[in-house]
Amino acid sequence: MSTDRKQSGFKQRTRVDDALAALRDAVDPHGRAEEVPLAEADGRTLAATMAAPASVPSAPEAAMDGYAVRAGDTFGASDRSPEVLRAVDEEPTEGTVGPGEAIRVHTGSALPEGADAVVMIEQVEPIADEVEVFDAVAEGENVAAAGEDVEEGQHLYDPGHVLRPSDLGLLKSVGVTEVPVFEKPEVTVIPTGDELVQADPGPGETIETNGLTVARFVERWGGNVTELDPVKDDEAALKEAIHSGLDGELVVTSGGSSVGERDLLPEVLEDLGDIVVHGVALKPGHPFGFAVCEGTPVLMLPGYPVATIVNAVQFLRPAIKRAMDAPLPPHPTTEARLERKIASEPGVRTFARVRLEERPGEPLPAAVPTRVSGSGVLSSVALADGWVVVDEAAEGIDAGETVAVQNWEARQ
Repeated sequence: MSTDRKQSGFKQRTRVDDALAALRDAVDPHGRAEEVPLAEADGRTLAATMAAPASVPSAPEAAMDGYAVRAGDTFGASDRSPEVLRAVDEEPTEGTVGPGEAIRVHTGSALPEGADAVVMIEQVEPIADEVEVFDAVAEGENVAAAGEDVEEGQHLYDPGHVLRPSDLGLLKSVGVTEVPVFEKPEVTVIPTGDELVQADPGPGETIETNGLTVARFVERWGGNVTELDPVKDDEAALKEAIHSGLDGELVVTSGGSSVGERDLLPEVLEDLGDIVVHGVALKPGHPFGFAVCEGTPVLMLPGYPVATIVNAVQFLRPAIKRAMDAPLPPHPTTEARLERKIASEPGVRTFARVRLEERPGEPLPAAVPTRVSGSGVLSSVALADGWVVVDEAAEGIDAGETVAVQNWEARQ
């Protein structure tokens, strides 16, 4: 099987959407949940339905600075003929507003017993122990009713919702201190290659960057990462490294995924499990593939840095989200005018790196291609503002066309 693979190369490449569908089928949501403090829940995925245990506000509150009154005592008040009320020197939570009385309140103060409205401070003139009211108010005016923001028992969020800072604020307001979230999936990252070193490369050596890059992506996308040191192109060493991660949700390698003499990963994975996809119709990075070993998906990312990033975004990101049953949000996009033509191969989904430039008098920024080819040129993606996706059915995109630039590095 391995000999045939190396002789035939990638004559048949799986369409990106078909590879994604197969990967989704191979990844089972782990279903494990844990309770975490609310302050640590930003970006985590809810594992249960959340309803409000209390109303907000819990009791009527003043919605303005002013005086709490009985609305009926202000009827007929005007600039020329103010109503005069007795000012009660009590705290809002302790005092009671009787007929013809008023108590000073601030925004958010509890509405004193007996009051049913608030006169804004601008419409009141305090004089000694009295206040002149220059504007009539209706019952409930300038008052936040109990439960106006959130009612007790109100449905807030469903399982699978990814918590945002605003969600945390809302949950805290109703008295929640801990939330049930899905555990982060465990992902082992394994860079491979005889030539890799961590620093001070000599002739024929290369500083290893894929492990660092992919590991940080795993964390950004919601996973717990175990990052191994580079593994040599040796079948026994590769098997040992991969096997060490099979008790987690995902294993991801970089390098050694193609069909050359030193590309040992496909053979290793055939021994450990079943290869589902090997070779995708994608540029840069068609030597992507994945296998299932002892029930755990093992993703093979190509070794060239740009190809690693493209395939990690396209395949590893959805696999991590699937493992913790989280939604896969679309990438934010920016409309731009393409500065130069992008060429592409029919039947292949192409990711063209671009930078965005604002031009005086132009309604849209210019999308300036940095590279279409060159999957080893890391600066072409690290210094870009995003990429333009050329669909398999297209034969490139002409200069001057309006394109959507994907911000694939957005935190989501």
